[in-house]
Amino acid sequence: MSPDDFTQRFADMRVPIAKFLYRRVEATEVDDLSAQVFEIAWRRGGAVTVGEELPWLYRVATNLVANHRRKNARAQHLLAAIVAPDTSPSAESIAIADIALADAWARLPATSRQILALTALDGLSICETAVTLDITANAVSVRLNRARNLLRVALAESA
Repeated sequence: MSPDDFTQRFADMRVPIAKFLYRRVEATEVDDLSAQVFEIAWRRGGAVTVGEELPWLYRVATNLVANHRRKNARAQHLLAAIVAPDTSPSAESIAIADIALADAWARLPATSRQILALTALDGLSICETAVTLDITANAVSVRLNRARNLLRVALAESA
């Protein structure tokens, strides 16, 4: 794939991927992870089906975020043995601390949070979410319905 082909195919996807990463990692990490996503796209772009570039990039970004979190968890574990842990809340947790949604969201299973985040926060369609998670569209619909119901119940309990 030539640089021009790559730019034409993936240029419009830089902002959605950056927004996706901003919601999942520290702001200082977004540029590096975004660069890694597009480096992988450059190396493997020919293997991506035309029209499925964005869900494929979301899957790559999801995997990079998971790797990043594992790496950070190991580093935090080592730092905890040396230094007292930082107990100050993140800016995100401060912003939503007083909202009942924060409590309800925290009580949701990780799979429910992931489905809701991809569809509601990232704006992915059922089909794009299915490609991102490597499951069927029907499975996404079922999981999304369950997640919405769980969130509804959790919000009612928080109120």
